[in-house]
Amino acid sequence: MTLIAARMENNYQKKRKVTFDLISALTKSLDSRDTYTARHSEKVASYALKIANEMKLSSEQCDAIYVGGLLHDIGKIGVPEYILSKTGRLSDEEFKVIQKHPVIGYETIKHITEFNKNGILDIVLYHHEKYDGTGYPQGLKGEEIPLYARIMAVADSYDAMTSTRVYREPLNKELAISEISKNKGLQFDPHIADLFIGILNREK
Repeated sequence: MTLIAARMENNYQKKRKVTFDLISALTKSLDSRDTYTARHSEKVASYALKIANEMKLSSEQCDAIYVGGLLHDIGKIGVPEYILSKTGRLSDEEFKVIQKHPVIGYETIKHITEFNKNGILDIVLYHHEKYDGTGYPQGLKGEEIPLYARIMAVADSYDAMTSTRVYREPLNKELAISEISKNKGLQFDPHIADLFIGILNREK
């Protein structure tokens, strides 16, 4: 029985690695469309995983959150490249196109049954919702927003703030932490924001 269990675990780990490798390759090809957001999905997934571990979520939940982080911006595959790489301020119409990417991403992968069961679709669709209800695409508020999406919102925003963009220089760590703190209860779930700030303050 021990031998059988060990073999089953080994097979599971192999399948798990293949899944992560395939998804990672897909997201890297997406990130490569814009050199300014290269590795964005990978870094967001890593930050979100740290939050999930801090919350002591199960290994299955942590796996789902990590994969969701890799896939959260998959809908940008449907956004024209000239908008993604625009150096100036987006027009109202261009911003409306950008706002469609969560729905595009959801429609792209909604047929994958496992993603619906484990919450990955929630991450893709709702990671731009805001705690005060002013986000998109549905204007969900507070705990109406699925937990995984609330985690991803903090991780996504931190990487966006601390990364170089075509339209601005990155914020340093201290300023980014300050922005997260100021937006607790507005953009971010206060509890999750505090957890992430604690993680960042512990890391050198």
